[in-house]
Amino acid sequence: MKKDNKNYHMTADEFRKQGYAMVDWIADYWSGVEEMPVLSQAAPNDLFNALPNSAPNHSEDFSDIMQDVEKHIMPGITHWQSPNFFAYFPTGASGPSILGEMMSAGLGVQGMLWSTSPACTELEMKMMDWLVHLLGLPKHYLLENAGGGSLQDSASSACLVALIAAREKVSKLSLNKLGGNSVDDKKLLAYISTQTHSSLEKAMMISGLGTDNLRKISVDGSYAMQAESLKKQIAIDKAEGYLPFFVCATIGTTSSNGIDDLTSVGKIAQQEGLWMHVDAAMSGTASICPEFRDCNKGLELADSYNFNPHKWMFTNFDCSALFVKNKADIINALSILPEYLKNAATESGAVIDYRDWQIPLGRRFRALKLWFTLRHYGVEGLRHHIREHVTLAQEFATWVEESENFEIVAPHPLNLVCFRHKDGDAVNEALVKKLNDSGDLYLTHTKLNGEYVIRLCVGQAHTTRKHVEKAWELIQAMS
Repeated sequence: MKKDNKNYHMTADEFRKQGYAMVDWIADYWSGVEEMPVLSQAAPNDLFNALPNSAPNHSEDFSDIMQDVEKHIMPGITHWQSPNFFAYFPTGASGPSILGEMMSAGLGVQGMLWSTSPACTELEMKMMDWLVHLLGLPKHYLLENAGGGSLQDSASSACLVALIAAREKVSKLSLNKLGGNSVDDKKLLAYISTQTHSSLEKAMMISGLGTDNLRKISVDGSYAMQAESLKKQIAIDKAEGYLPFFVCATIGTTSSNGIDDLTSVGKIAQQEGLWMHVDAAMSGTASICPEFRDCNKGLELADSYNFNPHKWMFTNFDCSALFVKNKADIINALSILPEYLKNAATESGAVIDYRDWQIPLGRRFRALKLWFTLRHYGVEGLRHHIREHVTLAQEFATWVEESENFEIVAPHPLNLVCFRHKDGDAVNEALVKKLNDSGDLYLTHTKLNGEYVIRLCVGQAHTTRKHVEKAWELIQAMS
């Protein structure tokens, strides 16, 4: 239906009406998402071909837009908020988080500088300090000390920021000016394990260092980086005239939830003068519970650390927390101050301008949804759900271990279980396809030691024991 509206702006009354309706729509969606096929059943280009080839010339009624949402958009949605979603990693959005996001969108703040909305910057400053206490992180990450934290869009951006900061520190800021990947004719080398997330390879590409200057270190039986292999590779590279400068350790690899020994890797990094970044995107949230903080041993040796509240802390995407031991390293590497961004507060050094802590200039008011979430759940509320998810994953692992047809193929310290049918890759691949095609649940796979492995990750906001039990029943019935 076309609208005759000379102004074209949505009025306050119309916004209020449609806003209430949208909240009702989302609440209804959450109430019914469990019954929907988890994996979208759409074929390639269904939506693309169904929509018009150009935008409408005239304003359309919002009810017509929502009708098309139901008709065209919803069939193409894979339901990440379903309690039967066990794929990839948790993405448990929550009511308070979404309300915070709604307020952020309504305020329309562009928080690139302190002066462009002081509350945007200062709430983020406080939230980052809250997270240090919440996770039991080293105190040098507090803003009152040399370090500090900032909210990034994703762990990929966080590792890129850390890599650039490390590059500029070792080159004394020369590569920002001159370009290239060498210092004093020595090529810079970075180190990851064979299980490290692919974002580190992309960061090497974007930073201009190049993937040829990235070394992948072998892992042990727990899929953790072999520290001794790292040490040997560094010695070989130095003897050949390279300059090692960066190593990434992981708390919870995506494939298997492998956890690197931060103490061993960190000591090598200190001895060799490498920047150590810790990627805890997958499993860092577990540290909210004191009993799961063993994975943080050695974190005091890290120069930077990242985890994703948008993965397992009921904060909707995007919200990724990056901490640095020395905030000057990151600011020196990324700060540019054209005349149009200068202001008295910035030039006095009395405030933080978070634009200097990230790749883009613009910033969303991410801290609002984090603040809403932390205040709604409280520390004990978050701990309750994390403990429940870990318990469910461990119980699922017990069922697999007791099965005649399936086997566990990797350690499962937290909420991810890697398992497979004993009859080989083809059977496992067919099983995953059959399960996902059913729409009753969604699982993803990986390869470990060259074998096809099924992953089951527990962590969605509304997943309970009955959903994990149902998943196991389906896995057995369809195998």
